[in-house]
Amino acid sequence: MNVTVFGGAQPKEGTSAYEEARELGTLLAQRGHVVLNGGYMGTMEAVSRGAHEAGGHVIGVTCIDIEEWRKSKPNPWVKEERRKKTLMDRLTALVEGCDAAIALPGGAGTLTEVSLMWNLMIVESLPRRPLILIGRGWQSTFDQFFGEFESYMPIHQRDLLYFAGDVKDAMNYL
Repeated sequence: MNVTVFGGAQPKEGTSAYEEARELGTLLAQRGHVVLNGGYMGTMEAVSRGAHEAGGHVIGVTCIDIEEWRKSKPNPWVKEERRKKTLMDRLTALVEGCDAAIALPGGAGTLTEVSLMWNLMIVESLPRRPLILIGRGWQSTFDQFFGEFESYMPIHQRDLLYFAGDVKDAMNYL
């Protein structure tokens, strides 16, 4: 399968977040999956590195908008770059180009990616596929969201999200 991994750009090598992302990349590659991600630093770099070191194929979906804003280039473990002009084009490619998606912890960009994919599945613009959110932060965020806005989201919409405690749990679900 093509598996998109969403996650934050902040984690640095040696941190637990980076190592968790690297482990995820390794596990995905060992199971024969192609890894797609945003192609830059942080968890994107770590997942790419883990997948590459395990012999997997890594696709980085990059864009001019990000590179002009952040002055960054793709990480060295990206083997295939799919360069887009805009951030919206990049988001579309990451969401539509996968058979499943996994979200590691992250910030506003990661939340946007998760929300976009979830909403596209809700309105059936995107066929249903696994959307796995790793970590206590996602679970507590969505528990509060569901609690506050319960009447806006029928249970079948909530069931489109799977919450995993860690990368091994995510892989078992996948």
